[in-house]
Amino acid sequence: MSSYLAQEVHLARRHEEILSQRSALLQQMETYLGDKKTKKTWQTQAADAARRRNAALLNDIEAAEKKLQERMYLLPHPDTVKLETLYWASVKESLPNWEEFLLGRAEYPIGIKKLKTTKQNISYPEEDSQKQIL
Repeated sequence: MSSYLAQEVHLARRHEEILSQRSALLQQMETYLGDKKTKKTWQTQAADAARRRNAALLNDIEAAEKKLQERMYLLPHPDTVKLETLYWASVKESLPNWEEFLLGRAEYPIGIKKLKTTKQNISYPEEDSQKQIL
């Protein structure tokens, strides 16, 4: 009988050890799950913040692109500016020759051919501007 009593005491101690190990493992599991949940919450918040930041950056880039496109249309191309400058320089240079003609005091300036208005010589302003540029 004493062997049964010793065996029962031994089993009771082993049962207590198993219960304490079980409670320690349960505590570890709860801590692990709590940390995992906290980490997931933090990652979700970080992802949301990154998404908002990326959206703001994309909006800023689109606004800058739009602003640059608007500026591109406001500023003429350098070749256009050069041609315009050359055109006005030639106008200033030939203005004294044309001034008397335009006032009705003289004939066509020297070096300018008199154009006849025929069907062959009628041209559109777009064609004239291209011929003057060339």
